[in-house]
Amino acid sequence: MIITTTPTVEGHRITGYLGIVAGETIVGINVIKDFAAGIRNIVGGRSSSYERETFQARESAIAELVARAQAMGADAIVGVDIDYESLGSDNGMMMVSATGTAVRLGPAAG
Repeated sequence: MIITTTPTVEGHRITGYLGIVAGETIVGINVIKDFAAGIRNIVGGRSSSYERETFQARESAIAELVARAQAMGADAIVGVDIDYESLGSDNGMMMVSATGTAVRLGPAAG
């Protein structure tokens, strides 16, 4: 499956638009990670625990996006956008959503 943020796929032409697809993941950030991140915020530096959570959530959302596009018979997903959002009153949850357009591809015209 080709996944791209661009509206086209180099070397291919889009022969059919199948529709918008999305994948979402919601993760909770636990108290220990919040505490460690708070210390990092004070003293500076990167929060590897938050980075891991963000990476895993993004990969999960993309995997869900691909699965939904495959179910539609897509060859690629174009115009992919990834968004991050805090959820809940205490911001203890994070949602990562990946959206794009599922398409069928053919050889480049030429």
